[in-house]
Amino acid sequence: MSSAYIIANVQVTDPVQYEDYKKFSTIAMQAHGAEVCVRGGALEVLEGDWQPDRLVILKFPSVEQAKRFYDSTEYLRAREARENAGVMRMVVVEGL
Repeated sequence: MSSAYIIANVQVTDPVQYEDYKKFSTIAMQAHGAEVCVRGGALEVLEGDWQPDRLVILKFPSVEQAKRFYDSTEYLRAREARENAGVMRMVVVEGL
């Protein structure tokens, strides 16, 4: 079985409200075995015109586990807390 990664780029529009999202998403990540690889660290564009805002990369044992995290009640609470606090772009990708 191959691993999976959730990769997200977040444009935070309300930093104060976004703190609630971070708190609830951390609970969801812990509950669903996410390995946090990147969570908003400094970045530098090396090629192309992509200008990520806040980049997050989570590792899961499988695509199915990543989807269970995304569909979980814990993460639903985080998504609700994020409403109007940012613009989320998120994908899941199968790893090696």
